[in-house]
Amino acid sequence: MPGVVIRNGTIVTALDQYVADVYCEDGKITAIGPSLSVPQGSEVIDASGQYVFPGGIDAHTHMELPFMGTVSADDFFTGTAAGVAGGTTTILDFIIPNRNQSLLAARDFWMNNAKKAVADYGFHMAVTWYGEQVEKEMRQVHAEDGISSFKVFMAYTGAIGVDDDEMIGVIDTAASLGALVTAHCEHGLAVQALQRKLVAAGKTTPHYHAESRPSWVEGEATNRAIMLAKCAGQPIYIVHLTCRESMEAVARARAEGQLVYVETCPQYLLLDDRVYDKPDFEGAAYVMSPPIRPIGHQDVLWSALGCGLIHTVATDHCPFRQHDQKRMGLHDFTKIPNGAAGIENRMPLMYTYGVAAGRLTLQQFVDTCCTRPAKIFGLYPRKGAILVGSDADLFVYDPTPRSTISAATHRHNCDRNIFEGFAIQGAVTHTIVAGRLQFKHGDLRVERGAGRYLHRT
Repeated sequence: MPGVVIRNGTIVTALDQYVADVYCEDGKITAIGPSLSVPQGSEVIDASGQYVFPGGIDAHTHMELPFMGTVSADDFFTGTAAGVAGGTTTILDFIIPNRNQSLLAARDFWMNNAKKAVADYGFHMAVTWYGEQVEKEMRQVHAEDGISSFKVFMAYTGAIGVDDDEMIGVIDTAASLGALVTAHCEHGLAVQALQRKLVAAGKTTPHYHAESRPSWVEGEATNRAIMLAKCAGQPIYIVHLTCRESMEAVARARAEGQLVYVETCPQYLLLDDRVYDKPDFEGAAYVMSPPIRPIGHQDVLWSALGCGLIHTVATDHCPFRQHDQKRMGLHDFTKIPNGAAGIENRMPLMYTYGVAAGRLTLQQFVDTCCTRPAKIFGLYPRKGAILVGSDADLFVYDPTPRSTISAATHRHNCDRNIFEGFAIQGAVTHTIVAGRLQFKHGDLRVERGAGRYLHRT
C-alpha cells in the first residue's frame, strides 16, 4: 500500500538540518534523501520553505484524571487529538493510584481509558504509598508493561503524597530495576499550613493559591528530592520546575556531578503571577500546582533551558472547565481543581517564543520537545528521531503565518486557554502519526483508538 512522502522540506533534528524528502510506509520512515523515487499513488506533501520536525513528545499529561472531586476535561481521545493538531504525536500520561490502592488495579483503569487515544501513549506509574505490596507491583509493571518511570508527589500530604521514608523506598526499588523516579516537588505540610492560615483570614480568592505555594516551598522540596536521590546514588527527574530556588538546587547538584533531569512547561516560561488577579474569578483558570511565579523567575528558566540545565519542555496538560469545574472553588481557592490545557499550543509557543525570539536554536527546540524526552524515557530512536526505521511520527511547520491563540478556536475540551491572545509565529501544516497523515491545514483526520501503547525500556 502506498505511503506518504514529504518533499523538499528542511529536516531538523536535535543535531542538524538539511533539505531532503522523507518517505513513510507501514508506520515507519523507510527512506530519506533528495528526490526520492516513491510508489505511484503515494500521498505527497510539498514542504518547500517549511521545516520537518520529529513528532513532539509531551512527557507530562493528565487525560481524564480523577482529581479534587471531578475529572479533567480532556479524555484520551480529545486530548491526543488536540496534541496531533499541535504537532505532538506521543504522550506519557500518569497512572495515579489512590493511597492504599493496588498499582495493578489503577493500571487496569488507566489502560482501559487510554484505548480511545488517537496517537501513541505510554505511562509513568505514580507511587502514592509504599510497602511490600507496592514494591512487588512496581517490579511487576516494570517487567510486564514496560513502565520504566515512577512518580512521587511531595505535595498533597494525606492524599497521594508520600513522606521521605516512602520516597526512599520508591527510589531504592526503582534503582534495582534501572528505572527513573520523577518528583513533584513542593513541601506538602508547609503548603497545608499556609492554606489554613490564609483561609482562616478570609483570603480565599485565586490570588491566594499562589501565596499558599511560594517558590521557596518548591525550592526546599527540590533540594530534598535531589538529596534523597543522592543517598541512593541515582538520577532523578524533576517535573514542572518553576522557580529560581529550584533551579539553584539543580545547578548545585549538577556542579557536584549528580545527574538531575529537569522539565519545565510553557506556562512557567511565559506567564507571571499577575494572572491570578484577573477579575470575575478569571484567575481560577490559572490555578495549577506549582503555581505561576512572580516576574523574574521566567528569565531564570529561559537561561537554564538555553544552557542545557533544563532538558525537556512538557505541558502538565490537565484542563478543567471554568464555568462549572473551576467554580467549585468560587469561595475557597483550595477547592479549585488544579490544572490547565496546553498540549495543542506547546510546539507553536516554543517555536515562537524560543526559536523566533532568539532564545533557542532549532536544534534545541527539537531536542527539548521531541528528542530528549524520548531518550530519557526509553523511546529513542523509535520516537524523537528522523531516521530510517524510526516510527513515522513527524510534523511540518510553516514559519511564515501569524495567528493568535484563543479558546474560541482551540481543540482542547475546555472553555479557557491560559495563553489567550498570545501571538504565534508559524503554524503546524501537517502531522503524520504512525505513517498516516492525520492533520492537514486545519483538517483533523484522527481515528479513535488508533494510538498504540508504548512498552518502554
